[in-house]
Amino acid sequence: MNDALMTTYGRLPVTFTRGEGSWLWDDAGNKYLDTFSGVAVCGLGHAHPAVADAICDQARTLMHTSNWFGIANQSALGRELTALTGMDNVFFSNSGAEAVEAAIKLARLYGHERQIDKPAIIVMENSFHGRTLATLTASGNRKVQAGFEPLVSGFVRVPFNDLAAIRTVAESDKNVVAVLAEPVQGEGGINIPDADYLPTLRRICDEQQWLLMLDEIQSGMGRSGQWFAYQHHNILPDVCTLAKGLANGFPIGACLASGRAAALFTPGKHGSTFGGNPLACRAALATLEVMRRQNLPAQAAANGSYLLQLLRDRLKDKVQVTTVRGLGLLLGIQLDRPCSAITQMGLRRGLLLNVTAESVVRLLPALTASRDELQLMAEGVCATIEEFLQAGP
Repeated sequence: MNDALMTTYGRLPVTFTRGEGSWLWDDAGNKYLDTFSGVAVCGLGHAHPAVADAICDQARTLMHTSNWFGIANQSALGRELTALTGMDNVFFSNSGAEAVEAAIKLARLYGHERQIDKPAIIVMENSFHGRTLATLTASGNRKVQAGFEPLVSGFVRVPFNDLAAIRTVAESDKNVVAVLAEPVQGEGGINIPDADYLPTLRRICDEQQWLLMLDEIQSGMGRSGQWFAYQHHNILPDVCTLAKGLANGFPIGACLASGRAAALFTPGKHGSTFGGNPLACRAALATLEVMRRQNLPAQAAANGSYLLQLLRDRLKDKVQVTTVRGLGLLLGIQLDRPCSAITQMGLRRGLLLNVTAESVVRLLPALTASRDELQLMAEGVCATIEEFLQAGP
């Protein structure tokens, strides 16, 4: 590995040079089946030709001006996203963490408008929202926070999927102005809340005059089987953050707002040099066009159910596998022990695997993966888990 790079990643010993759909090739010509799509980024698979063509065409035309001027692709993408989400307007950034930072700033502006001097946001245990100082503070993962103290104030943490805890905070803390939650916790281990969780959160936020802010960075863009996971529950958040699959690998993030949150940002309150530039927005527009044409959210719902059943059938007799859960193409295989060694074992089989929350094998296949590819994934994942379990504790 290149020792000129900061050691911020524990990299696996492989370097990829080419991708196509659900497959990657390394610099020695070996072929690998990718089960997690660059952590839910390449929803259309690697090197999708429509996105590649759009990027090349736009790069030859206009890559960047400034947000001081009108940007036609940005306006077009804003119209597309507000129509798909039901939200009123959008701010474009370069990443998911930046999108969540914008959401946090919206919550604080909202609190100050309500004459709350120290506005607070309820956040969840086991959540993940990014690695900037504010977003890592919002995250419910002590590992990402350690060493970066003092953390940002203004967050109240409660267990995920615990409505009673939310109500307790509502009774005791009058500084709360918002709730920030993932509809499905991704980094936390594909944790899927009860069916009434998000609708009741919406109702509590309305009663308390709080903003409901949903982080759809991993669960959004069709992955859950709907365009956005909150749409399974027929609710609308006040703020919604997107990134990852929005442009199939080109960096872009989005913070959408509706209703009372939509008018909080005024000129000078927020900005981004690169956010929403013509190139990023063109890549996102091309991604959305493919998703709509192929109806990929519905395909993710059907293929997710298919893959989930394959995994459950194969692993049902493994007592060390405590649960196999999923929503669309967000799937998690929970083991009763830490299982990070599975990633190396997978590599030897030509399979890219991801372990999160120490003991969950997380699967985030491309939304375009074929049934044959999903069957290969299921066979390879289960064989690798069996190999890991046979090796002993």
